[in-house]
Amino acid sequence: MKALDITEVAQRSGVPASTLRFYEEKGLIASIGRRGLRRVFPGHVLEQLTLIAAGRAAGFSLDEIARMFAPDGQPDIDRGMLSAKADELDATIRQLTAMRDGLRHAAACPAPRHLECPTFRRILRAAAAGRLSRPARLTPVRK
Repeated sequence: MKALDITEVAQRSGVPASTLRFYEEKGLIASIGRRGLRRVFPGHVLEQLTLIAAGRAAGFSLDEIARMFAPDGQPDIDRGMLSAKADELDATIRQLTAMRDGLRHAAACPAPRHLECPTFRRILRAAAAGRLSRPARLTPVRK
C-alpha cells in the first residue's frame, strides 16, 4: 500500500491532522518519514485509525488502544481485554436500564406524590446505596 502524507490521511480518514499528530505522540500510529514538512504514514494507517475509532466507541482509553497494536503497527489484540470490556459494558447497560426503568416508572406512577410510591422509594434507596447496577423490581402501585 502506498505511503500517504498527513493531509491525505486526514482527508481519507476524517481525522484532523492535529489528532493524527497527537496519536503519533501517544504511540498509536507512526509516521515513516517526511515529504517536505509533512509527515508521511504507511498505507495501513487508515486501518489503524478505524481500529482506534472502534476502540474509542467501545470505551477503551487511548492507552488501552495503544496496547492493541504490535510494534510494527499491526493489530495484536488481547482477547481477555475485549472480554473484560464486554463485561464492563454489560454492567453499564444494567445500570442504565435500571435508571431508565426508574425514570419511566416515576413518569407514569399513579401515586399522588412520588415519595408516597413504594417503588419510587425503593429506587431512591437503591440509588443512595449505589445499587442501581441491577434493576430495581418495578411493580405498579394500585389504588
